[in-house]
Amino acid sequence: MPARAGTLLVILWLLMGGWSSAQAGSLPETLDKVRGSVIAVGTVTPARSLKRKGPPVKILATGFVVGNGRQVITNMHVLPETIDTDNGEVLVVFSGRGQAAKATSAKVRATDAEHDLALLELTGATLQPLVLASDDFVKEGSQVAFTGFPIGMVLGLYPVTSSAIISAVTPFILPTYSASNLSAEHIKSLKNPFEVYQLDAIAYPGNSGSPVYGIDDGRVIGVVNSVFVKGAKEGLLKTPSGITYAIPVRYVKKLMRENP
Repeated sequence: MPARAGTLLVILWLLMGGWSSAQAGSLPETLDKVRGSVIAVGTVTPARSLKRKGPPVKILATGFVVGNGRQVITNMHVLPETIDTDNGEVLVVFSGRGQAAKATSAKVRATDAEHDLALLELTGATLQPLVLASDDFVKEGSQVAFTGFPIGMVLGLYPVTSSAIISAVTPFILPTYSASNLSAEHIKSLKNPFEVYQLDAIAYPGNSGSPVYGIDDGRVIGVVNSVFVKGAKEGLLKTPSGITYAIPVRYVKKLMRENP
C-alpha cells in the first residue's frame, strides 16, 4: 500500500474515532434538555381525608410532555381503574426533582388500548415538550436512552437514565402458555401483530411510559412499555431478563392527531 494511501486511512480512522467519541459524549448534554420534560404519573389524596386508604401519594409510572406543553404520554395500563374522588383523590403528574417536585392535576384525554398508550391533559402551567421523531423505524444497532422513575416511590422523584441499543424490531404478540388461555386480544395480536423495538436494557416497574430517545438529538423514538419477565412479577427485581420493549413513536403521533 502506498504511504500516502496509508496515511489517508489513518486520518480517516482517527476522524471516525473522534466522531464516535463525540457521539458517546453527547448523552449528558442531551439529558440536560430531556430531563425536565420527563414526569412521574401518580395520584394524590389530601391528608385530611378521614376515609383515605393507603398512602396519600402514589407514583404509578413515568410519562413525558409533548405537543402544546399540556399534553403527556404514558402507558394505558398504568392508569388507575378508579379514582377515589369521594375522598379527594386526583390524577396528577409530578415535575421537577426530589423535594422540589410539583404536582399538577391531569385528566385522561384519550387512550389507545391496542398500543397501550394514554394521552393526558394537564390543567396547570405548560411544561417544555419533547420533540417526536419521524414515523420511520430507527435502525437496529442504534444507540438510544430512556429516562424515567423506576420502582416509583422507593427511589424517590429522581429521574434515572439508562442507555441501550435497539437490538431488534420485532412483532409484538401477547404471550400465552396454552390454547385454553387464548382471548380475543391474543387472537387479534396473532393475526395482526405490530412491530415494536426490543432494547438490550433493564427496565423496572415505574419505567413504563418512559421516553426512548436518540442520544445525539433527544428526539423521542418510542415509549417503554414492558419488561420481558421470566417467572412471576414478584421475582422481577431479583431476576430481570435484560430485555425491554418500546412502542414506536408513530402510534403516539397517531393518538395525538386523532385527539388534537
